Amino acid sequence: MERSSLQNQAAAMKKSFFDQGYLDEQFYQLEELQDDASPNFVEEVVALFLRDSSRLIGIIDQAMDKHPQDYLKLETYMHQLKGSSSSIGALKVKNECTHFREYCAEDNLEGCLRSFQKLKREHAILKQKLEAYFQLLKQMGSAGKATRSGDHLEHHK
Repeated sequence: MERSSLQNQAAAMKKSFFDQGYLDEQFYQLEELQDDASPNFVEEVVALFLRDSSRLIGIIDQAMDKHPQDYLKLETYMHQLKGSSSSIGALKVKNECTHFREYCAEDNLEGCLRSFQKLKREHAILKQKLEAYFQLLKQMGSAGKATRSGDHLEHHK
């Protein structure tokens, strides 16, 4: 596939993340920190988020199996996950963290369980989307940086 076609595909893919509510403005802020000295900065930050958030989700999963529930501990873990999600602009995950924390405040186990299942789904979808996006950027031969408009990619060497 020629480079301009890949560029258009990557730009459209990234635009869809925003249109579908998976990412927010914070992702653009991350991109602005990427430069020639750290051309893979965004990908590295996202990879770190995915690793850490997956670890936290596993910890929360184990904590959810304990009875009675330690809502304070669950809320603390979810607060960490919300902070990580906010740092990369993972909007749907961040919003679900907020819902989960509200259920914790109410000692609402059913709400926590429903919210946690939704959070895990949103996290898995986001992970799949971001991995595909960065794979496409690699196919272009670099970790190119998409413009805000999403119309095309600028290639930095």
